[in-house]
Formats: sequence, structure tokens, C-alpha cells
Amino acid sequence: MVSVLVLVVIAAVVFDYINGFHDAANAIATVVSTGVLPMRTATIVAALFNFVGAVTGTAVATTIATGFADPGDVTQGVVLSALLGASIWNLLTWWWGIPSSSSHALVGGLCGGVVAHAGTGAFRWAALVQKVLIPLVVSPTVGFISAFFFMVALTWIFRRQAAAKVHRLSRRLQLVSACMMAFSHGSNDAQKSMGIITLALVAYATTLTEQGQAATGFVASLLPNGTEVPLWVILTCAGAIALGTAAGGERIIKTMGTKIIRITPLQGFAAETAGTFTILAASHVGVPVSTTHCINACIMGVGASNRISAVRWGVAGNIVIAWVVTMPASAAIAFVISTLLGLVTG
Repeated sequence: MVSVLVLVVIAAVVFDYINGFHDAANAIATVVSTGVLPMRTATIVAALFNFVGAVTGTAVATTIATGFADPGDVTQGVVLSALLGASIWNLLTWWWGIPSSSSHALVGGLCGGVVAHAGTGAFRWAALVQKVLIPLVVSPTVGFISAFFFMVALTWIFRRQAAAKVHRLSRRLQLVSACMMAFSHGSNDAQKSMGIITLALVAYATTLTEQGQAATGFVASLLPNGTEVPLWVILTCAGAIALGTAAGGERIIKTMGTKIIRITPLQGFAAETAGTFTILAASHVGVPVSTTHCINACIMGVGASNRISAVRWGVAGNIVIAWVVTMPASAAIAFVISTLLGLVTG
């Protein structure tokens, strides 16, 4: 059973790494597309701030670990199938250059794995609505509106300034906002893998208790105190998402930075600032929002503030379709994997 737990932890770290390079665009797409930073420098800076953001709290991790299923209904196979389902979907959307949500892929994978193992009644559907589906609508909407009005305000503030001066200032401001965006991304996205590893650890401890056994030695030192996220899990996941971000995600950066709108440094600053505060607010209350959805909506918001036609709504529509499809697709993949694992081990 320990070997399966090790496999689950490895799969979670791999997912976190994939999450990093899949979502690298969230923090650096605008700063790269506007030419403020070259790709390599931007990814390294984003990786550093991802790590710092990832170690600032565990509210989102606790939601993932305890919010969607009782640990008694979760096995190592369930967690493994959730991670594989989310990772496969992330890799597919990365290959297609579609900025889908790693967060929703993981929750969808967990849903599919739990349902396949313990039935539909084992998954907490009310929590899915409150913690995922409502924020799925609210967070991009808040991001779009706040970015729209922030961009309008910036345009009014700088209306009498020379264009060259505004451009130079905007490039400096965008350096700050890109770091803020990377920080907020780490504060939310890295915690999902922390939560899924903690769920696996709690499930392992629960199984031992049911069998009248207890963990000893090194394994016992790795287990959480209740549902508290262990320090080693925090540092491991923070490091994994930082390394993944450093690997970059050029396909999605191109989609977000150039295909939705042709973005300027001032627009990039507005979009990243609005996205940062939207994501940090969600992290504070423990809601696993999609950082991808938020920054995409903010980019659309700053584009629409100029004129509605500035946004390539066809590309935006394809992204929205990916938002809708992500959870059921990753759930279906995880359901199949969990079923197959059950047949093999059962």
C-alpha cells in the first residue's frame, strides 16, 4: 500500500509540474507579447514568484483535501485516476494551444474517480456548485468587469500624457504586475496538488485505522496531523509548479498574448493587476478558481474597453468552450481509469 501511495505522490508532483508549464502563460503571456521581457527571463521570474506565492497559505489545499469527498470514500486508486485524468486533459489542451483550467481538470478528475469507485452519492455535489461552478462564472466576470473599468480609468488618467512617456511607464508597471500575477497564480494553483496529496495521505491513514494498524517510522512522520497540509507537501508542490513554470508554455502564451487581442503594455498592466486581485481574493477564502479563466477574462476586458471589435471573439469563444468541456472531459477520463484500476486490482 505504501508503494501505491508513493506512486500517487509522484503523479501529483508530475501534475503540478504540468500545471506549471501549462499555466505559465497566465503570468507572462502579456509581458512577453508586449516585448517587456524575453521569454526565458519572464519564465524564470514567474517561477520564482510562483514558488513564493505557493508557500503563503493552504486554504485552497484544505478545500481540495476535505471539500469534495469523505476520505473514507477515497482510495489511492481514486486519487491516482483523478491525477491521471487531469494530467491527460492538460497535456491535450496544451498541445492544442488552448488555455483550459488545470483547477477544473483536477476537480473533474476527482469527481470521476470518486463516482467510479463509490457511486454518485459519495461525491459532494453541493460543494462542487458552491466552490467550483459558481466561481467558474463569478471569477471571470469579476475579472472582466474590473479590468474593463481599470483600463478606462488608466486611459483617463494618462489622456494628456505623451504616448512615448506612457509607453515607457507602462513597461515598468507591467514588470510589477507580471510578478504579482505569478505570485497569485502560485497562491491558488500550487495548493491544488497540495490538497490532493493531503487527501491521499489522509485516505492512507484512514485505511490503516480501519485495518487496526498504525504507520510507523519514516512513513508516520510524513502523514498529516488531521487534515493539516504537511510542510514537506507544501515545499514539494511549490517547487514542482515553479520548475514547470520555468519550462514555459509557448503555445498557450501565443494564444493568450496575441490571438485574443493585440495587447499593449498599459493593457497588460491593467489585465494582470485585475487578475491578481481577483485570484488573491479567491485564495484567501479557499476557493480553487481557474487562474487561466481569470486572466483570459481580464485580457478580454481591457480589449473591450477600447472597442468591442478589438477582441477576437471567435478565439475567445473557443476558449469558453474549453472552459465548459474541461470538467466533464477530465471526469470521464478519470472514471475510465478508476474503473480499469478497480478491475485490475479487484
